[in-house]
Amino acid sequence: MRLRTGWLAAMLVLGLAGRAQADPPQQEHESVDTPAGESSGLAVEDVSIERRDGTDRVVVRLSEGAAFRVLDEAGGADRMEIRGANLANGVRRAMPGPDGSAIRNVRVRETDGNTVVEVRRRGGTSGTAMRQGNRIVWLFGAPMGNRPATRTVAREAVIDPDSQDTTEVAAFLSDVPLQVRGSRGRPRYAGRRIDLDFKDADIHNILRLLAEVGGVNVVAGDDVSGTVTIRMRNVPWDQALSVILQAKGLGMIRRNNMVRVAPLSTLEKERESAIAKIKQERELEPLETRLVPVSYAQASDLSPRVQELLTSRGTVSVDERTNVMIVRDIAHSLDDVEELVRTLDTQTPQVLIEGRIVEATSQYSRDVGIQWGGDVTMSSANGNPTGLVFPSNVGINGGASDTNTPTAGLSPFSNSISGTPNFAVNLPAITGTGQGGALGVTLGSVGGNVNLNVRLSAAEANGVVRIISSPRILTLDNHEAHIAQGTLIPYSQVSAQGVNTAFQEAKLELVVRPHVTSDGSVAMHVKITRDEPDFTRTSTRGDPTILKREAETDLLIPDGNTAVIGGIYTRNTGHNVDQVPFFGDIPLFGVLFQHRRVTDSRNELLIFLTPRIVNRAESLPE
Repeated sequence: MRLRTGWLAAMLVLGLAGRAQADPPQQEHESVDTPAGESSGLAVEDVSIERRDGTDRVVVRLSEGAAFRVLDEAGGADRMEIRGANLANGVRRAMPGPDGSAIRNVRVRETDGNTVVEVRRRGGTSGTAMRQGNRIVWLFGAPMGNRPATRTVAREAVIDPDSQDTTEVAAFLSDVPLQVRGSRGRPRYAGRRIDLDFKDADIHNILRLLAEVGGVNVVAGDDVSGTVTIRMRNVPWDQALSVILQAKGLGMIRRNNMVRVAPLSTLEKERESAIAKIKQERELEPLETRLVPVSYAQASDLSPRVQELLTSRGTVSVDERTNVMIVRDIAHSLDDVEELVRTLDTQTPQVLIEGRIVEATSQYSRDVGIQWGGDVTMSSANGNPTGLVFPSNVGINGGASDTNTPTAGLSPFSNSISGTPNFAVNLPAITGTGQGGALGVTLGSVGGNVNLNVRLSAAEANGVVRIISSPRILTLDNHEAHIAQGTLIPYSQVSAQGVNTAFQEAKLELVVRPHVTSDGSVAMHVKITRDEPDFTRTSTRGDPTILKREAETDLLIPDGNTAVIGGIYTRNTGHNVDQVPFFGDIPLFGVLFQHRRVTDSRNELLIFLTPRIVNRAESLPE
């Protein structure tokens, strides 16, 4: 059975090898030198810029698979060199990146028989190139302006740097890497799909088979042994390799296109040995002393953060007079400390907060009233007695008294001054000096026997008031500030100790605590108060009431923008009618027995807030 299995494995390998000869695998990246004057047939057919899933990419389409390498250059430009490739007709030589893209522009040129693709990127981005069949996909991350700004100031030493891939050598690997971690850390397999059906096959033959399919070099030591029984259909070869190694308790270390397979225990021992070696080197590495100046922050505040980056042998002290940190440690830790201080020791943003309180008041009132009365006299003195024994003399006059009317009665023939006018209907409007007006009419007989007097009074008021208050204050980021202006109103307090005088504040006040975000917006907790005394409404002792207007909220506003954080609109309307019962309900004629008063009062309060970062260029560098 073992011989039969080996024969099947050999046949499968030969079959794959024959297929590879008929259809050369695309993972052969190293190009063959072509004699001068002969064309290799490799051509760049198209270069385009795409954006998928928030990632910008430059896609180079080739006539066939080719080797390439990526070289970083200064000034935010990267250069990709495709060996032995010519530019086809119609390929665009220059193209700008879309708005908001991590790519500024792309230029394509042909040099010495090679094609060079130059990408000028924005700051804070990095590129990763991979080959997918006859295409080269060059991925670029989002620019820093579209995501939170993060910086790596310190990183633990790599245990085995030889097991890591670099950008340049990754271009010469197979079409698909062995295992590519997804965004959530889960392996993503995309190798060529194969079918495997073995029973008790030697692990070395299986590894050789997968190395041939994947186009990688696999090295297995003497401690890798055993047999494997497999039945897989339509499975990526890299996933099959991962499952087989996991089933046999094996692991792998990848360096470029070299894969080393060993038991997990062996790899773990090697890792522990490398960690011990690094620790020993750190213990023996000489110590250095550096002076790290601090400009904007307090050195004593940064020293706890610096202490976290130092080794067990490192120390840090602070010179308060010069605001300098004295750090002693190995060179690697001192470099991390300097990078950390340069990142944290920046200008603190200063925010100017401007509040604006706008209050508009509109008042309207109309008051219409009437007063009328008179007298009728029937007596022998006036020559018109009733002719009866009783009553011989009859006198009738209005009985509504009004001590506020400066008149000696409504009868013009009365010789005596009376403080009680003879009003029959006394429903006047509120008139006086500077308020309303009145019109009086008197009708009487020749003998003064019958008198009728009418007084019409009316008052109308219409006023508009607009009050604008604008407090402003400048403060540092994450520091609370307040500004106030107002009046202290004295009032009396009666207690067991006697009468004491206390004071009540009526003021305009702004209290704010801003926080500047990384994108230049301002988040703040703000409280605005506007209190004022109202001397038109007083207590029994004459103390004025306090009109309070207050708003407190948390909000986020872009730098320099204005937001309406609140508003109150009130409207009070009234329609009052005073009348004489029954007579006031008579249509048309009833107005002679009525007093009408109409009021309409409107008040609107709006509160605006505008934050401005005064040192944005220094505290928030692009």
